[in-house]
Amino acid sequence: MKVLVIGSTGGSGRAAVQQLLARSHEVTAFTRGVAQAFPSHPRLRIAQGDVLNEDSVLAAVVGQDAVVVTLGIRENPLRVRLWGSQRTPIDVRSAGTRNVISAMRQAGVRRLVVQTSYGVGATRDRLGWIDGLIFSLVLKPQITDTELQNEDVVQSGLDWVLAQPVHLTDDAVADEPFLSTMGDTALMKVSRNSVGRFLAEAVEGLRFVHQQVALSGRA
Repeated sequence: MKVLVIGSTGGSGRAAVQQLLARSHEVTAFTRGVAQAFPSHPRLRIAQGDVLNEDSVLAAVVGQDAVVVTLGIRENPLRVRLWGSQRTPIDVRSAGTRNVISAMRQAGVRRLVVQTSYGVGATRDRLGWIDGLIFSLVLKPQITDTELQNEDVVQSGLDWVLAQPVHLTDDAVADEPFLSTMGDTALMKVSRNSVGRFLAEAVEGLRFVHQQVALSGRA
């Protein structure tokens, strides 16, 4: 398959690119940064552009079989809460994903896999009180935008899958995470590499189409 990864330079995005290449897919990494962010690979193409620019998104989507979205803000969340984001618009998740959805409709691409967050959408009421407090006090603008993103995907009319990981870690492990469409969790942490594995698997199969899937580490 030909798969476009939007948000490819973040931790989950890089992991998704690696997992997709390992499964012999042809991958296009969409980035506004430099191509040197990725090692050379015969099945990897770099598409430079801005997800908030509709034309550049459409150009990248045309000819793809599926799109993976792992958009986010990599700045310190407390700094973002107090002073705003310095490099990335606060609505990058929702606005960028809307551009992706629009481009996919125009290009006739159906399969969309999006990483949001545990504690939004279908798992909103499953969040523990400590995480709920952090969401309210520190992450509120970003969670508000993620809620909009989550809803846009559900209403997109595409063959979508929503991945909702709990606390992300940089552990090297890429085991299959604990998966639940009911919002259940095992450990309240999961590696980005394990999330990347799920994103790649969701591209390939039909099991989780139109499902919001909670991802957590196995106990």
